Amino acid sequence: MNTIHSAIVTVSSKGWVVIPSSIRRKIGLRPGTKVKVTETEGKIVLTPQTCDPVDEFYGKLAGGESLTAALLADRAEERKG
Repeated sequence: MNTIHSAIVTVSSKGWVVIPSSIRRKIGLRPGTKVKVTETEGKIVLTPQTCDPVDEFYGKLAGGESLTAALLADRAEERKG
């Protein structure tokens, strides 16, 4: 069963709202976590975002064979042949 946790917080003059630490811990919010903000039926919903797959895989192929170099080499061979 899902338990609903709630707290009363104050919106700052800059529009900032502090999410209570007990709620941050429960849902695993860490500094730097991206949060999607959605308005629906007069309610504000904050949804933690998973890692961006592009960011997650950035650099994974570094150090391997250059696909561009391989393609250029193939094209050069085709021109010779």
